[in-house]
Amino acid sequence: MQTASSITRKAAVKAERIIDSVSLDHEGRHRRRIVLKGEKGLEFLLDLDKATVLNDGDAVKLEDGSVVLIKAAPQTLLEVRAENPLRLLKTAWHIGNRHTPCEITPDALYLEDDHVLAEMIRGLGCSTSIVSRPFQPERGAYDDHGHSHGHHGHAHGHSHDHHDHSHNHSHSHHHTHDHNDAHVHDENCNHDHDHDHGHGHAHSHKHD
Repeated sequence: MQTASSITRKAAVKAERIIDSVSLDHEGRHRRRIVLKGEKGLEFLLDLDKATVLNDGDAVKLEDGSVVLIKAAPQTLLEVRAENPLRLLKTAWHIGNRHTPCEITPDALYLEDDHVLAEMIRGLGCSTSIVSRPFQPERGAYDDHGHSHGHHGHAHGHSHDHHDHSHNHSHSHHHTHDHNDAHVHDENCNHDHDHDHGHGHAHSHKHD
């Protein structure tokens, strides 16, 4: 069994390299690893680096350089039409606001059949009907565009120079020495910084 580990997009598919084809619905075309069987009987393992949407007309490349053509299989869909383009446009916005896959054409919208959405759509003044056709919804703006948040390029210049934290808190440890040289520490700072103040007083302290 051969393995297909790369995709050739529709525009670059060479007809002479096609040895078989496979028809898949929308869900079936969003794959990473699966064994598929072509219409001519060829079995192969699709093994991609990550789950990827295969579009109608794309192809997957086999180890010997030949390719298998991907076709969008017909499936049951909800067709949405309106009496004017503006109403259809507003309805498309409401559908998109629910993050529902939707195919947009000049005079109709198509989405997977859902009675709750169908009721909402009719409430917006559009008509709905059940049809069977290939489903090719709009893809996300960042799909397969190498969208990266670029954290590696932010150079967060926080400059945490941990070795030069001269806190400068003005601790004012007033060593008010009485005549018995007993230290009366006026600790005006509650910061437990544990600084080594290195007082080095060479006194013979009498501790009462």
